[in-house]
Amino acid sequence: MRRSRFFLGSLLALVWSTSSFAFETKPFDANALEDAQAQGRPILVDVFAPWCPYCKAQHEVLDQLKSNAAYEKIIIFQVDFDHQPDALRTLKVTKQSTLIAFNGEKETGRSVGITDAQKIEDLLLSTRN
Repeated sequence: MRRSRFFLGSLLALVWSTSSFAFETKPFDANALEDAQAQGRPILVDVFAPWCPYCKAQHEVLDQLKSNAAYEKIIIFQVDFDHQPDALRTLKVTKQSTLIAFNGEKETGRSVGITDAQKIEDLLLSTRN
């Protein structure tokens, strides 16, 4: 009986821990972005800087939203504003705290400096079919 309780508890902990990461987050890579776009994936590009307070606030909102099953297929590509100038040129980004939403190859939204949870969620929703 103890073993089955332990097993059940372990299984529930595993389910809860894996379900808390609904979307996939990766460092930005132009080829990976193109592949995801060609596959028609919902995508959010997150241009951040470690020193940016707006970026930190955006990440707090995204952390709250990541457990929502509605966003489980979204892939987030993170661009380091200070260290990836080629990506900034490719994406036509001039400021940190820029969020760009794509549904496949189609850009569905872009924002700079927004920290409002509903507006960030609206961007995520725009990535879906």
